[in-house]
Amino acid sequence: MRNLISILLATAFASLALTGCESTRPQGIHSTARNAMLRSIDNEPPGDYFIGRRYYKRDYKFWGYIRRPGESWGTAKLVMLNEQKRLAPDRELGKIGADHNYEYKLLGGFSGETVYEPASNGFYPEFILTGYELRNVNPAPIFKEPAATDPARRVVGTPY
Repeated sequence: MRNLISILLATAFASLALTGCESTRPQGIHSTARNAMLRSIDNEPPGDYFIGRRYYKRDYKFWGYIRRPGESWGTAKLVMLNEQKRLAPDRELGKIGADHNYEYKLLGGFSGETVYEPASNGFYPEFILTGYELRNVNPAPIFKEPAATDPARRVVGTPY
């Protein structure tokens, strides 16, 4: 009887311990698209370029999130774009914010400077844009909170 109780307790403890484990892949409604995106990131060729996700907020002047190829969106930096060498895609078209949530291959680099953005009262790294190529107009979501993607809401999301 004691052995049976010990086995039952050990089994219960093991099942409780395992339920606390998290999967490294996302779950839920967007999991299929996110898993495909994670596989795509894993397959990005290394190189001297960046991946950018336009993040338009009506009240703010930052451009969006930028990461290195092969790195997750969780490592991306929210940046101010220096357009002295090349205009941002939406500004080039004369339609500010029309490319909200689009994904780009970006050429250029970080200047090492930070730029103050008064509406958010924040400092953001400066990225000097020299070129771009549109990658995706409907990429997988990179934010957990739904309000993060609404250009009218003053919520600044953090990618995961």
